[in-house]
Amino acid sequence: RAAYDRFGHAAFEQGGMNGGAQGFGAGGFADIFEDIFGDMMGGRQRRSSGGRERGADLRYNMEILLEEAFSGKTAQIRVPASMSCAECSGSGAKPGTQPVTCAMCNGHGKVRATQGFFSIERTCPQCQGRGQTIKDPCPKCAGQGRVTEERSLSVNIPAGIEDGTRIRLANEGEAGLRGGPSGDLYIFLAVKPHEFFQRDGADLYCQVPISMMTAALGGSFEVTTLDGSQTKVKVPEGTQNGRQFRLKGKGMP
Repeated sequence: RAAYDRFGHAAFEQGGMNGGAQGFGAGGFADIFEDIFGDMMGGRQRRSSGGRERGADLRYNMEILLEEAFSGKTAQIRVPASMSCAECSGSGAKPGTQPVTCAMCNGHGKVRATQGFFSIERTCPQCQGRGQTIKDPCPKCAGQGRVTEERSLSVNIPAGIEDGTRIRLANEGEAGLRGGPSGDLYIFLAVKPHEFFQRDGADLYCQVPISMMTAALGGSFEVTTLDGSQTKVKVPEGTQNGRQFRLKGKGMP
């Protein structure tokens, strides 16, 4: 990079390696090509040692009632997801055996291809970049280290939760490959529209019809709030259509 910044394309032409560009050898070109192709392919895939990969995050959409958002609840959900294989403990290898170091890349996960002046690193085709191969795969998971099963989870929904809230359950997503860490599960909540109340933040609104006589002479009416209680509202005489009455503390928590 330093040579390119200083000399431009001349640094890569014959004779362009003299002077200040000394020491810019094949390793530098490998880094350049790795950066270029890594960006083109959306970044380098990160794997931990031993070929372990983090599992994918999962999304679960849940719809709840406004009453449930008001009081909160504990919901039970069933999620189909990949889980660590119990037979091989997530290693992918047949019980009694272990993955072995890849003979092609010596466990590095990459191989270097050299042609003339250029040297480029690429993902090892034999181990797909994991650095290990499995000679005797687990018969239950076919060497993947995980199996797909449906599991039951408990989700705590706090009182007063808003529409569109995302709840994260750590390590409840897809199991990682070959013993890698699990991803997370994200619960996206949608509050179902209520037939009587409309919500605006922590405030609740409703429309109550009253008779012309009550509006003109005054009176009262009762409203059933979300907590199930009955609240009496006094109507002063001469009340106009569309007037709002505020019941303090009767909105969302």
